[in-house]
Amino acid sequence: MASPGTRYYSFSKSRTRTQSSGETTEAKSVEKRKLSQKRRTLPLQLSMGGHLSPWPTYTSGQTILHKRKPCSEDCRKRVNSWQQQPLGASKPRYLEQLENYLRKELLLLDLGTDSAQELRLQPYREIFEFFIEDFKTYKPLLSSIKNAYEVMLAHQREKIRSLEPLKAKIVSMNEDCSERILAMRAEEKYEISLLKKEKMNLLKLIDKKNEEKISLQSEVTKLRKSLAEEYLRYLTERDARKILIGDLNELRYQREDMSLAQSPGVWGEDPVKLTLALKMTRQDLTRTQMELNTMKANFGDVVPRRDFEMQEKTNMELQEQLESLRADYEEVRKEHELLLQLHMTTLKERDQFHHELQEILRTSTPRPDWTKCEGIILGGAERWLMLAEGKNSDQLVDVLLEEIGSGLLREKDFFPGLGFGESVPAFLRFDGPVENKKPSKKEVVNLLVDAWKERIAEEQKESFPDFFFNFLERRFGINDAIAWAYTIFESIKLFQSNEIMSQFYAVLIGKKLESVYINQMETLSHLQKEMANVDTQNEGLITMEQFSTILKNTFPLKKEDQIQELMEAAGWGPDISSTEVFNYRILFTEDEEGQSEPFVQKLREQYDSEKEAYLQELKQDLGLELPDEVNLLKMRVALMNIDPSLDKQTLSNYLSQAFQLPVAELPLEDDEKQEEIVVKLETAIERLQMADIKRVGLRGEPEPTS
Repeated sequence: MASPGTRYYSFSKSRTRTQSSGETTEAKSVEKRKLSQKRRTLPLQLSMGGHLSPWPTYTSGQTILHKRKPCSEDCRKRVNSWQQQPLGASKPRYLEQLENYLRKELLLLDLGTDSAQELRLQPYREIFEFFIEDFKTYKPLLSSIKNAYEVMLAHQREKIRSLEPLKAKIVSMNEDCSERILAMRAEEKYEISLLKKEKMNLLKLIDKKNEEKISLQSEVTKLRKSLAEEYLRYLTERDARKILIGDLNELRYQREDMSLAQSPGVWGEDPVKLTLALKMTRQDLTRTQMELNTMKANFGDVVPRRDFEMQEKTNMELQEQLESLRADYEEVRKEHELLLQLHMTTLKERDQFHHELQEILRTSTPRPDWTKCEGIILGGAERWLMLAEGKNSDQLVDVLLEEIGSGLLREKDFFPGLGFGESVPAFLRFDGPVENKKPSKKEVVNLLVDAWKERIAEEQKESFPDFFFNFLERRFGINDAIAWAYTIFESIKLFQSNEIMSQFYAVLIGKKLESVYINQMETLSHLQKEMANVDTQNEGLITMEQFSTILKNTFPLKKEDQIQELMEAAGWGPDISSTEVFNYRILFTEDEEGQSEPFVQKLREQYDSEKEAYLQELKQDLGLELPDEVNLLKMRVALMNIDPSLDKQTLSNYLSQAFQLPVAELPLEDDEKQEEIVVKLETAIERLQMADIKRVGLRGEPEPTS
């Protein structure tokens, strides 16, 4: 500081401030130099003793001084001297000039523009620079403070600029969703109105049918009543007719008696004898009538023998014709059944071809414009092109669903706890909301890679789900382990197109054994070592011919077309010479999200197809359908039939996996208990599908002695 006294600087306000936010750096530097020249003319009011005046500290109380850190003895003396000054001191002149300068600068600003807030900071920045230049002792500290704030402001500006497109995107998505909701509501209203109309028509039809039913019931009642009346009338007439017939018979008998009595030839006969003879005659007549009725009843259906023989001959001819027609009918029926089967087969083929045609028309004509997804996917067109490379429409839909699901997953702050039920995995048993840690896809992949490394390095005494939860506890602590378990589980369940995530998810839920992943990694490591052994210069380069030889030696059971597919996946083509070298190390690299190169993907595809073919051949050799059961003996024989090169240890491992028995508890080959151990064929195939099962040798090779 200068000697005691007062330094005066003239303070002018002739500078004009630009209001444009896009001024150049050179203009800013020139204006800064002008401000520094003006600052030299500002008067600096010093207190007694050559120090800056502490106003308004000593005038407004000692609150500020009490909160300061301990200082030197010189500082305490200055504080005591300030406290001894009278309370009625006025503002320092330097402070008043700075306040006037700030007030005038703020009045000159145009606060109506978008960049008004940034321009408003400029006067304060200049005042702060004045302090930095004047206080030489504190200049480094004040400069670091100023730079820290400037960096933070620049960071906030960049962040605001990056969020502006997202805001516009959210607005457009909100409008799109609103339009979809309105369209769905309109469609629902239209469907509701149609259903209401149909309901009214059905109600009218029901009323009409009810009226018809009532009228028919009334008509039936009337008909029943009239039928009863007619029945009574006919019953009365029958009784009256019987009475009349009896009266007529009595009158006829009386007339006959009278005629006999008046006849001259029998006039001298005894009436009693005549009456008795008449009575006996009547009895004979009645008996004869009864015999006649009996004969009619017994022989009414009897035909003459001649007619019977003619009818029998006709019947034999008709029977022969019937047998001939029946044979012709059977032939026609069989032909008809064959034609029906052919017709049904043709119909099925037609329906299948029609379905395939519709599917092709739906997926291929018209082709969807996948470029529309570039504006929706995070990362823009460049990332979408990377995701869509080499994928068909079905795979692109899965990719799009994963991207949409990842966006929804990032927006979710909490997961609902699944409780403590037995069906809930052990590492997800929790009741209540669970925090979503929202890691990136790369962070999840790195965590899974670290988990696999630790799992392979340990002795694998605990189950894989228990190991996974213990790994999270060791990595993130007991309090955050359950949150990370839910977060990672939801992420790997969503991103099924990612190889590491899909394999980890399959092992975690028990769809695959962890030995599948471990053996695949060991195969890749062995293949890479074989290539490194050929690379004597350790440059990472081998020829295509050497690459083909290594593949054939490493995979002796693969066919020539499979070796060709692997070479094409590695970059070989018809125009590439077999002596041309390539970098084999690139084949085993992974991107930041854990995606392998096409060569490794093709290896895994061939592994899955070979396993499926092996299990299909096993089912065919067993000769059973899926609902049937298979015993251990049949399974052992079938495995040895389709793969005679199986050694005893590998065969025991396959049987142990299929029947879920320890290897030590499996019965021997000549033990009769093999037929008592049974399991459903479908269950056995599913268990073998989980394990690392593959062909050991060709089917025609002899069984090994070991």
